Amino acid sequence: MLILRGASPDDAVAAARQAWSAGVRLVEVTLESESGLSALEAVVRAAEGRFDVGAGTLTTPERLRRAVDAGARFGVAPGLDADTVAAAERLGVPFLPGIATPTEAGQAVRLGVTAVKAFPASILGPAWISAIAGPFPELRVVATGGVNARSAPDYLRAGALGVGVGRSLTAGGALAELVPALSR
Repeated sequence: MLILRGASPDDAVAAARQAWSAGVRLVEVTLESESGLSALEAVVRAAEGRFDVGAGTLTTPERLRRAVDAGARFGVAPGLDADTVAAAERLGVPFLPGIATPTEAGQAVRLGVTAVKAFPASILGPAWISAIAGPFPELRVVATGGVNARSAPDYLRAGALGVGVGRSLTAGGALAELVPALSR
């Protein structure tokens, strides 16, 4: 998943197109700033229904609703908020809340969440992914936050469902090299 944070609409569309060309299936546009909503709308239009575009930094049910109204097909959050999880269920939108502790993993399972985001993955590390699977085998984990081309394969080997990487990987062809390496 390519994560686009703080990008202008034009830059977000350009990065998303590079990601899609490289084989990345999911693009997340974060909404922590007002420009995020216009970037999300631009990327949704550029996807033309062929690719799933989601919204990130959805820390409240209201942000989630605005993202869905703008065309987001999934939502991502840095933390676990029960109200936002419930709102996603009501809206019928896949939602990936962030967790960093076993307590949060247990809460996510009790809320009916089946996939979470390990955040910040660069601090937690690949071993955390393997360790959390022991007591929570039903929970799938996507590693995000500081994941790069060098560390991404380690997270996948540790059992991560996927990884989220920033748009800096679209520069210089790094993303085009990363996707085939992860597919092996």
